[in-house]
Amino acid sequence: MRRRVLLTGGGSAILAAAMAAAAGAQARRDGPPAARPSGPPGRERVEQRFSSARGQTVDFYTAVPAGHGDGRGLPVCLILHGGTKRPADYPALGLGRFLTDAVRHGAAPFVLAGADGDRLAWQPGGRDDPQRMVHQELPAWCAERGFDTARTSAWGWSMGGSGALLLAESFPDSLRSVAAFSPAVTPGDAVFRQVAALRTVPVGLWCGTGDGLLDDVKALRTAMPVKPVAGGYAPGRHDFGYWSTQIPAAFAFLARTLSP
Repeated sequence: MRRRVLLTGGGSAILAAAMAAAAGAQARRDGPPAARPSGPPGRERVEQRFSSARGQTVDFYTAVPAGHGDGRGLPVCLILHGGTKRPADYPALGLGRFLTDAVRHGAAPFVLAGADGDRLAWQPGGRDDPQRMVHQELPAWCAERGFDTARTSAWGWSMGGSGALLLAESFPDSLRSVAAFSPAVTPGDAVFRQVAALRTVPVGLWCGTGDGLLDDVKALRTAMPVKPVAGGYAPGRHDFGYWSTQIPAAFAFLARTLSP
């Protein structure tokens, strides 16, 4: 198996693609992410794995908070990316640093894990099924590392935010919680149609007040059978400049739900 390893301390699909493209264009205009925590990351790795669900080789990213070795025995937060960033970008975004920072501020430790999804949506598309990859293959790859996949949550932004919510709706018994940043949703789509399934899954929902998706995110919140237990609206647009400011709160929320 070839590996590249980095180590440091239908209608809905078309609509999702259009929203992802628009979000990506806005993110490129809005500039770089907010400042990352200054503390070091723990062990971060990006390697290649073959995904049978996707029919192709994908980048597989994991991060362990500093001071927790290889992360054996720690629960897992699955990452679903948006339209522009990929697992190879996660170290530069500072995700490992944010994870270490959350633990140093009192959050129970957990690991991050993610892989390349489709550019259109985290939904099946012919023989390419990124949702099945996240539900079946990612946990299996994590179990090989010794992570505790019996305790799993999901987090995503933009297209990945809607993908994380849809994952929770499709497999509510498999996730302890889901955190969504500015999810690319619209009334009538798959996330709205299955929203009743979120009744048993704690949800954190965040969106910037300058985000073009704000009205749809608010409509989703209204439609949810149980209101989000974390999240809110704050100044910001559809970019990592805003999302970076919300990562600490999201990681604190996820850590609480992943605690033994």
